[in-house]
Amino acid sequence: MLRAAEKYSIPVEDWLDLSTGINPNGWPVPAVPAECWQRLPEQEDGLIEVAANYYDCESLLAVSGSQAAIQILPKLRSPCRVAVPEIGYAEHRFAWEQNGHHVIPLSTKRIFEQFDEFDVIVIINPNNPTGEMIDKDRLIDLHKKLARKEGWLIVDEAFMDMTPDQSLTKSSPLQGLLVLRSVGKFFGLAGIRAGFVVTDQKMLNEIENQLGPWSVTTATRWITKKALADHQWQDAMRQQLRERSARLNELLETKFEVRCSGTDLFQTCWIDQAADLYERLAQQGILVRLLDQKEGLRLGLPSEVDAFDRLEKALSYSL
Repeated sequence: MLRAAEKYSIPVEDWLDLSTGINPNGWPVPAVPAECWQRLPEQEDGLIEVAANYYDCESLLAVSGSQAAIQILPKLRSPCRVAVPEIGYAEHRFAWEQNGHHVIPLSTKRIFEQFDEFDVIVIINPNNPTGEMIDKDRLIDLHKKLARKEGWLIVDEAFMDMTPDQSLTKSSPLQGLLVLRSVGKFFGLAGIRAGFVVTDQKMLNEIENQLGPWSVTTATRWITKKALADHQWQDAMRQQLRERSARLNELLETKFEVRCSGTDLFQTCWIDQAADLYERLAQQGILVRLLDQKEGLRLGLPSEVDAFDRLEKALSYSL
């Protein structure tokens, strides 16, 4: 955002930022107790118990955002063959390549067809930016096949909070199944850097050894525990996000005259001249995400009615 503000000479406060898939109306953080800034993190603070209830699992580890796990996991295997989604969060591919692994980007169809060629398979479910959701039973079956040769299935569920029934967390702990969860997206708390790894205890110990002590701050742990325990807010927010996502989808499909897809936190449209439209919107102070291959745009949810109206006007002007 700061870079865009400088490039287009538009003050930060005048931008409509739709470039992320982060809930624009996140969990309302109360005043953090002063002792959170004065004490080192403690494992006995009750966070793990609350998180285990929220994710419906028994074996998990708090990390400083799922990105921390993405960077560490490739260090825990000797060089091997890794399949990653050909469209998806690019940090997965980057992290495995940086640690000497042979990484092959594939479509979901080819991953399931060629699974026996790989030691590690990374799935983003639901996918960012396509929104594709793979049924959990298919993933459990894929894990079983990989486990026979001590392979890993890593499932990035950063956007799964809207559809918890499709999560693999309740199927854990299973050796070789690693589920990554983020607190930043649904809860709108990207700035606290909080996430979880769900897997068997032996693997959690290895990850924790790599992280070192106090990797998640006391304040982050306190906020995360409160947010995960607020079921009333979670239920109301899921309904609100579904309605806003449906409205955004209808707006974009009407304007672009194409089918768009995504999750309840973002919508993605594959359109011609996406880079040109990205530029025209930016010139009006609206920041969206241009896909890596410049074949489409991903738009996060506007935070309020006025923001929807501003986006609609900008699209009408730009198209």
